Amino acid sequence: MANSLFRSGMIVSAMTMISRVLGLVRDAVVANLLGANAAADVFLFANRIPNFLRRLFAEGAFAQAFVPVLSEIKEQRGDDAVRLFVARAAGTLGTILLVVTIVGVIGSPIIAALFGAGWFVDWYQGTGEGDKFILASALLKWTFPYLFFVSLVALSGAILNVYNRFAVAAFTPVLLNVAIISSAIYLHQYVSIGAYALAIGVFIGGAVQLAFQLPFLYRAKMLVKPRWGWQDSGVVKVRKLMIPALFGVSVSQINLFLDTVIASFLVTGSIAWLYYADRLIEFPLGLFGIGIATVILPTLSKLHAGDKGSDFQHTLDWGVRFVIFLGLPAMLGLMVISPLIITVLFDHGAFASAEVDHVRAVSLGVAAYAVGLVSFMLIKVLAPGFYARQDTRTPVRIGIIAMVLNMVFNLLLAPFIGYLGLALATALSATCNALLLYRQLAKEQVYHFSKNSVIFTGKCLFATACMGAAVYALQSQFMWQQWPFYEQIALLAGLIFVAMSCYFGVLFIMGVRPSMIKNVATTESH
Repeated sequence: MANSLFRSGMIVSAMTMISRVLGLVRDAVVANLLGANAAADVFLFANRIPNFLRRLFAEGAFAQAFVPVLSEIKEQRGDDAVRLFVARAAGTLGTILLVVTIVGVIGSPIIAALFGAGWFVDWYQGTGEGDKFILASALLKWTFPYLFFVSLVALSGAILNVYNRFAVAAFTPVLLNVAIISSAIYLHQYVSIGAYALAIGVFIGGAVQLAFQLPFLYRAKMLVKPRWGWQDSGVVKVRKLMIPALFGVSVSQINLFLDTVIASFLVTGSIAWLYYADRLIEFPLGLFGIGIATVILPTLSKLHAGDKGSDFQHTLDWGVRFVIFLGLPAMLGLMVISPLIITVLFDHGAFASAEVDHVRAVSLGVAAYAVGLVSFMLIKVLAPGFYARQDTRTPVRIGIIAMVLNMVFNLLLAPFIGYLGLALATALSATCNALLLYRQLAKEQVYHFSKNSVIFTGKCLFATACMGAAVYALQSQFMWQQWPFYEQIALLAGLIFVAMSCYFGVLFIMGVRPSMIKNVATTESH
């Protein structure tokens, strides 16, 4: 099991890396086309609403409730029972999503007014930035249907993951990025505002993602005819687990969305700055945190169903140590070289043409978000420790506490440091969330941070500090801001190479060998 779990994690991380790299290319295209102006604010706002709902309901609450139930049915009743359950779950979810999507498209002005209150007030009063409200209402009609497609994608991906076909679900987001990039390139000349081309790309991307996964479901013999199953025992169980799970692992997304609402009252560019900063944070989060969490949940669910408590503990400890091993250098690395990364990726076209120093604004946002990067990743690993045991109520209480803390931090920080206060508040509340999750797992005797993990964490902290000092000292020797684009790319690649060499080199000196890295990231059967 150990080798299989490690291998699956690496496959998911590799596929996720492709998706994240293309995601950065997509964001570079968006920055080049829209910059960080009003149109960028509105598109990112319109795109964030269905993505927020997707992470909350599909990848958040639904997936965390669906996977344990599906694993339990598979282990105890076999594939025929799984197919019947999948048919009823797909039919029930699909019908609800279709209704929600129709309501969302028709009621897009209401949604825009609810979540973009600052713009709505300006439109209502005929002053300020009322045009943003009109544009947001129009773009939502294109982006909101993405919720329908991607939620069904999450359903099919969860089924494939339970059957250990992790690569398909991990690769699927690549298609969304391809669709948005293609639409930006080929459609922008046919629309009055470039944001429309991007919104159309979101719609196309959702449909293509769903179509891509269907043949793989067919090969797994899980492509069944959907049917309504609201009262099916498995669906009822998912519903009961799903309702409290809404506030569990997805609380960080709720916090990010609340930031967007508050940012609509701040200076133009705030939403875009937060978005681009969040995108850079999402790269290591998706590559390592979500990648490992994807393979942990089905494994933990099987271990719980088989009453293997010791393996459950070791699997969680593996996930935590692996997050620390890769999360700490990613956190400090982003803080140190984010200005260069932002310049290379985004400082072109409309992004660079404005008078505002967007590079500095986004890099400060990255630093603020990065404070909580390891915590974001730990949440992705610790929360499945509850969901795999079909305990969705405990993360609810912790999630509500974290949300309240986030709003308190927002109110304390935003009036003084603007959008940076929103980012820092999100990071601080995520840290509180992770600590509370761990404390509860330890209290329930489910998971304790092992002595070996404590020693390993100390080594990772020291290696990270050495890495950060070396990269900062080297970067300070160059006036790269005025360099040609390709020379900046070369410097960025060089700094990343130095960072990796320094980090792994220091760990090697302290006795950490390549063969031991796999042991850190494996679960030993007992």
